[in-house]
Amino acid sequence: MAHQLALILDFGSQYTQLIARSIRGLNIYCEIHPYNLSRAQLQQLDPAVIILSGSPASLTQDQAPHPDPYIWELNLPILGVCYGMQLIADHFGGRVSPAERKEYGYAELELNPRELLFKGLKPVEQVWMSHGDSVSSLSEELLTIATTANSTHAAIRHKNLPIFALQFHPEVVNSPCGTQLLANFLISIAGLKPDWTPVSFVEESISKIRKQVGTDTVILGLSGGVDSSVAAALLYKAIGKQLIPIFVDNGLMRYQEAQRVREMFSALPGFEIKFVEASDSFIDRLAGISDPEQKRKIIGATFIEVFEREARSYPDAHWLAQGTLYPDVIESVSFKGPSATIKSHHNVGGLPEKMNLKLVEPLRELFKDEVREVGRALGLPAELVMRHPFPGPGLGVRILGDVTRSKIKLLQAIDEVFISELRSSGLYQHTWQAFAVLLPIQSVGVMGDERSYDYVCALRAVDSVDGMTADWTELPFDFLKRVSSRISNEVKGINRVVYDISSKPPSTIEWE
Repeated sequence: MAHQLALILDFGSQYTQLIARSIRGLNIYCEIHPYNLSRAQLQQLDPAVIILSGSPASLTQDQAPHPDPYIWELNLPILGVCYGMQLIADHFGGRVSPAERKEYGYAELELNPRELLFKGLKPVEQVWMSHGDSVSSLSEELLTIATTANSTHAAIRHKNLPIFALQFHPEVVNSPCGTQLLANFLISIAGLKPDWTPVSFVEESISKIRKQVGTDTVILGLSGGVDSSVAAALLYKAIGKQLIPIFVDNGLMRYQEAQRVREMFSALPGFEIKFVEASDSFIDRLAGISDPEQKRKIIGATFIEVFEREARSYPDAHWLAQGTLYPDVIESVSFKGPSATIKSHHNVGGLPEKMNLKLVEPLRELFKDEVREVGRALGLPAELVMRHPFPGPGLGVRILGDVTRSKIKLLQAIDEVFISELRSSGLYQHTWQAFAVLLPIQSVGVMGDERSYDYVCALRAVDSVDGMTADWTELPFDFLKRVSSRISNEVKGINRVVYDISSKPPSTIEWE
């Protein structure tokens, strides 16, 4: 089944992915592509709608980015957002100038509720602005349909064509009316069908996978994370025993991880995982290594070595499956140029070329939240589908400083207390990611009547959408008190627990 395409042309806005996520949330298929697609590329994509994103660029500057003029010849519905609005105004003879008063943050939008674009909206809505330029005048072809205190033309439309433009950002949560507005444009005005659903994706993917791999064997590195697990379930539904899932236990995983992965996949009858115990290989090579980047490289290289050795025992394997997601794809085709690196733990770097394997990436069209929905549609248990993200190098980058077996056991015990308490308190799904970090410092404490000199651990919980930005989760004090007490009493070797209240930026989510 072919889905109508909402094509987003990316001019470099930090919010472009949010536009796509908002549109996908309406069950409409969309893709992000660089703004400078050629005429031939546009024809090949055959979009039903075009959205022009925002941009850090300015039309008042020389060499401001412009799309191929062919987009105006397609007679398609077009929606411009922020910089996209200014492109539309400029194309139709309006004028864009540096704003007398720049707008950043909340604004009250006074709109014409009779406009189809604003169907279901109140006459005054809260929206989010982020612009230094503004449309200062319009040609006779364009009409103003909304204003703010600082923007005479906060939303405009063409008098005769299905072309609309917004100075504000409907895709951010700070514009509560944004979802309804996008639905009005895409469904009511452009006539797109909301038929992009997890069930339809599963059905179409099964057919696509079978056609792609034929009767060949496919190997997959199963980590127990959401992405690789959903990819495995989807491939298994499509090709059954042709799939060989390989779980490499590197000794740096969560408490009883291998056992839990086995239990969670028991929901798929006949699904067999090849478990490989390789913890000694990883931990021995990490001995004495404290530099985080060096640790990552050692873990990555060792994983490839172990995985390659296991994969070679399947001579009929011609495909390597990976849980690549759409944000990775977008990053690699960004208009700013290809990404320097995709995180090494997202992909089994170098292995396809080394073993002459072809890649199958069944999730490459999906965002993280869509992967979870597909997992549900495949019948995977909620415990697996809703797991928090876990770094590829595992506890190796959550133990600051050198990694030892005793530190691993210590951190596994700490993390198990924290995560189990989150689950039993009903707080696990109220934070995007939570984990513990073992710090390379010891502090003085008192245990009973004795002095102790033990390690400090940090607890970290963050709220985020995709990990690009994050804020610390405000967990209840009584919960933190209970977790701290349990860790101090139950985990020998810890006498101090701290809670990380840093946001990203300036911090990162992980400590290493």
